[in-house]
Amino acid sequence: MKRSLVLLLALQAPWLMGQSAKPSEKAVKNMVKEIRHELVMMPFYGVFDNLSFRLDGYVVTLLGQVTRPTLKSEAENRVKSVEGVERVVNQIEVLPLSPNDDRIRIEVASAIFNHPVLQQYSLRAVPPIHIIVKNGNVTLEGVVAREMDKNVANIQANAVAGVFSVKNNLVAESK
Repeated sequence: MKRSLVLLLALQAPWLMGQSAKPSEKAVKNMVKEIRHELVMMPFYGVFDNLSFRLDGYVVTLLGQVTRPTLKSEAENRVKSVEGVERVVNQIEVLPLSPNDDRIRIEVASAIFNHPVLQQYSLRAVPPIHIIVKNGNVTLEGVVAREMDKNVANIQANAVAGVFSVKNNLVAESK
């Protein structure tokens, strides 16, 4: 009797403490798909914003940078509404207001998306190349088809006047 009571308490301990068991693979896949969809479908999410997330059990950690404070709160609210998500940790950084950074964003986007090799990436609703500018430092995030595209984007971003540095985090699908 005593042994079965201990076993019963041990099995219910996570539930009593408010913790859930780990989600199934299918549940994780569904949550990832739904979270990604919710983030990409935000109306003001664009090329100058970068959002990503980490899923740990039923806890979602939002990461990235945005140019508008409303995007940070909207992302959190949308992810909270996803079935299976118990808690959201919002670590999204709101980029500082800067006329110089705004100018650099526009010029880098123009240099990248007007280049003949990279024009194909401008035709999507949310381009796969995201341009993050903070205090004159440019970070390129996203996915491109080839290593050459990644290198051309880096060269184009470095050619813009006023850019202090370029960190190229683009991932090439094929090497």
